[in-house]
Amino acid sequence: MSMKTIRSEKTMIGDISLHYEGYGFVTSGKPKEPDVFVPARLIGDALHGDRVEAAVRKGQKGLLEGSIVRVLERRLKQMIGRLEPQGKGWVVVSEDQRVRHTLRLTKPPLGVKAGDYVVAKIIQYPSGKTGMTGEVIEKLPKRGTLASEAEYVIAKHQLPKKFPKEVEEEADKCGTMDHGPRTMDRKDLRNLSFVTIDGEDAKDFDDAVYAEKLPKDHIRVWVAIADVSHYVLPNSALDREAYARATSVYFPGRVLPMLPEVLSNDLCSLKPNEDRLALVAEFELDKEGLCLNETFYPAVFQSAARLTYTIVRRLLVDKEPELRRERQALLPMLEILSEAATRLKAVKAARGSLDFDLPEPGIILDVTGGVEDIERAERNWSHMIIEELMIAANEAVARFLTAKKVGCIYRGHESPNPDKIRNFYKTVQRLGFKGRFPHPVTNQALVHILDHFKNHPESRLVNTMLLRSMAQAVYSPDNIGHFGLASDSYCHFTSPIRRYPDLMVHRLLKQVLGQRTMDHGPRTKGISKNYLEEVAEHSSKMERRAMEAEREMVALHKALFMQSRVGEVYEGIISHVTKFGFFVELLEYFVEGLVSMQSLSGDYYVFDEAHLCLKGRKHNKIFKMGQKIKIEVFEVKLPERRIFFNPLDTVKEPNI
Repeated sequence: MSMKTIRSEKTMIGDISLHYEGYGFVTSGKPKEPDVFVPARLIGDALHGDRVEAAVRKGQKGLLEGSIVRVLERRLKQMIGRLEPQGKGWVVVSEDQRVRHTLRLTKPPLGVKAGDYVVAKIIQYPSGKTGMTGEVIEKLPKRGTLASEAEYVIAKHQLPKKFPKEVEEEADKCGTMDHGPRTMDRKDLRNLSFVTIDGEDAKDFDDAVYAEKLPKDHIRVWVAIADVSHYVLPNSALDREAYARATSVYFPGRVLPMLPEVLSNDLCSLKPNEDRLALVAEFELDKEGLCLNETFYPAVFQSAARLTYTIVRRLLVDKEPELRRERQALLPMLEILSEAATRLKAVKAARGSLDFDLPEPGIILDVTGGVEDIERAERNWSHMIIEELMIAANEAVARFLTAKKVGCIYRGHESPNPDKIRNFYKTVQRLGFKGRFPHPVTNQALVHILDHFKNHPESRLVNTMLLRSMAQAVYSPDNIGHFGLASDSYCHFTSPIRRYPDLMVHRLLKQVLGQRTMDHGPRTKGISKNYLEEVAEHSSKMERRAMEAEREMVALHKALFMQSRVGEVYEGIISHVTKFGFFVELLEYFVEGLVSMQSLSGDYYVFDEAHLCLKGRKHNKIFKMGQKIKIEVFEVKLPERRIFFNPLDTVKEPNI
């Protein structure tokens, strides 16, 4: 651990994440460094997200415990909350329970009144007995609608909505550049019928694929990735903004992009039948799916077709005759891509790659932007084809950069924490699994457990608990491998439109290839490991911010969707049981709500941890996972993004 001795204690540097109950965890963001628990009484003046120095010692049960020594960097720049009068002045009261401070306004707010929700810029941070002060910079719309709550989420997570003027101007100039010399030093692949395969609503297409059969039943695969680094020069206004954002943020029906639309949706979007610049990973697969003859180069090419996952599924899985006749020119190549993905997937499975079965919600919006339906997002073989090809390209680039010793931003994923995996083992034992539980944990053992529960009612719980036992994947200049993929060397290369680490990997790849950053610009200079570490750490932090915002936005859409259904009755399945109640997933909509212990009348229920169920003491009634139940939508707490159900009765399964 990166610690130094101070007053017989060790200290660590990291970001603090606070819980609404007051305690927090300091995370360094570096591989192999554990999070440190900080009790509420030792938080001091630190705010959620701050960069801090913490004194670390061993606490109860030998676990690391910390106390905040000092705040190194204030990460919370603005506070969102409700405007209230206080004495002769005004304060902003945060609804984010992780921000346990009230902000006093330094001057009377204009154009707002008590009860309004506002964004306040923080001028002075809390220090000792001195409180937090600031000024109102934005009035938020009235709470309660999808549009207003979405704005609240964006402001709360400090997500940028607009690009600075100089960034927009620089992006516009990219579209008016003299493109005559663009194809210099590039391989011309315009004779190959590449295709893009994305979702129906996708607006940016940054990867295209092509494959052909070779002798000895080998397959050659081309993965072409938009050459964003051709347009986004190091230290330009575009580059500085892309670095600051580090990632695009995706909401239902809306995206906050890392790059302006002229790049993300046009110049760097691989539109059909238009010349586009790319960095290409080309490799050969043998009959067993092993990658041979990996090469990388800049190219110019055209996408022959913009396909969707649904179309490819109908062609390759459903085998619809009429559609196959319409697409017969592309069909042989698509079938070769499918075969390549099958081989790659088999290799990954053999080495112990973990394939979590956790469905995502598909939020269907109506023409007005309201929520029309919430269903399970489809994930079929067409998704997996692209997934396997992208993983193969990412691994190939990571291997290449590692061999060349020029540096890389790896996508690292540590093996699970031993204590967390021990608790996971105990849970699956209670659920009836009687296989081996090796220490240290192996990929193959976890694959065996997931396979065992594949079609069981407990499958979702087991997948979720295992995912929570895992370390969080991070970016790092050090290669620690990727446990989840059972990969020795992995990086992100395939999405430079929406991820800054991918853009950096492109620059490193061009450095090895001796390629200019732009065809008319200077060659890329060496990139120091210190800078790669800075980029990796910042990108990991921005990724976590984006994920939190995306999760909250999905929860918001679900809560608003169910708000108009309070009092309605649905059937569902008990998806998880805890000591404070159980969760029910509705059959009609892909929505989950809580049946709290307080709503279980007629008996006193206790949590049976050994069997993961609730059991009534008087009547022995049991609520367990996989059980069908009728519920009434009881309450929706919109500010908390939570849905509550009342139980009506369990549903008896028909006798077969």
